[in-house]
Amino acid sequence: MAAEIVNPRSDSSASRGASGSTAGHEGTEEPFDPAFALHRGGKMAVQATVPVRDKDDLSLAYTPGVAKVCSAIAEQPELVHDYTWKSSVVAVVTDGTAVLGLGDIGPEASLPVMEGKAILFKQFGGVDAVPIALATTDVDEIIDTVVRLAPSFGGVNLEDISAPRCFEIERRLQERLDIPVFHDDQHGTAVVTLAALRNAARLTGRTLGDLRAVISGAGAAGVAIAKFLLEAGLGDVAVADRKGVVSRDRDDLTPVKRELAELTNKAGLSGSLESALAGADVFIGVSGGTVPEPAVASMAPNSFVFAMANPNPEVHPDIAHKYASVVATGRSDYPNQINNVLAFPGIFAGALQVRASRITEGMKIAAADALADVVGDELSADYVIPSPFDERVAPAVTAAVAAAARAEGVARR
Repeated sequence: MAAEIVNPRSDSSASRGASGSTAGHEGTEEPFDPAFALHRGGKMAVQATVPVRDKDDLSLAYTPGVAKVCSAIAEQPELVHDYTWKSSVVAVVTDGTAVLGLGDIGPEASLPVMEGKAILFKQFGGVDAVPIALATTDVDEIIDTVVRLAPSFGGVNLEDISAPRCFEIERRLQERLDIPVFHDDQHGTAVVTLAALRNAARLTGRTLGDLRAVISGAGAAGVAIAKFLLEAGLGDVAVADRKGVVSRDRDDLTPVKRELAELTNKAGLSGSLESALAGADVFIGVSGGTVPEPAVASMAPNSFVFAMANPNPEVHPDIAHKYASVVATGRSDYPNQINNVLAFPGIFAGALQVRASRITEGMKIAAADALADVVGDELSADYVIPSPFDERVAPAVTAAVAAAARAEGVARR
């Protein structure tokens, strides 16, 4: 059983002075800020799950009793899943190059986000996770380091690694490891987007195959969403970067975007994002920036606007609601929040439950379908995706992912 990740402080008041300020570095005082107060000392710790109260406990938890377990694992390596935390713990790995909207801020500055990710794993999926920030941005070094760390973990969640490096890192790690490797910035976003889109289509009496989408952003999330939606049966999708629609007639594309041009844009669109939106059924924003109101107005009737940039959506909800029948954002203060926490805890929980060797496309689609099904008969324009705090979410996703892993032959129990 894995060690439980806990917050060691029962009261954050210990981290602030009597005047309501937080102690700064080198003895200075800073104005009270609840974010700093909460983060002081970090957001997590490791707690033992067995007692060490006396010499008998010590002899079992450590020497000499531990030697029996070590010898058994040496003889039967698969026993590591039963007698260590491996089968229920994930490494959350970053190089700090694409952290939130802050960009390349380095490994140390990324740690608060990685800790946050780890406690979300625990809170929403019952999965233990360890944040690991690497002091390298070299692709080969990252891959070799993770491979060397892998014996301690049941899965690897790649986080906040910049594109296009993230694609190669994930692919090569999946080739070298026999445990799930999942880049949440890509696939978590894609899973939740598909779930919301399925329900939006159902609300308006359509199927995915009836829809043409336009994605703003050809980075990790945009590329993954485009591929995933097509895999799930979307009618067509065009992806736009800063220079316009990714199309076969462009000669400035990276290898990743060249592949994307071959897979997407059946309509053969070219030019600007704004021109591609004319008559489109779906806008998906994962890039930031602002989409002009006339471009939104040019979309098809009963369109969907998923403007997911934080903190400022590409299309403000007030404007989107003038023209779209369903509006979603990445923010918690508007309905229909596209939040990765709806996906990754349950996906890993399901994969670890059956000791899956990898996370397949089928497992991700199963996660999206399960997430969409949670909404059920409560479906409405303001409720196409459940809340992260809906207690039905993680169990539904976990069960669906585990079943899909077994069906696809990647489960080992």
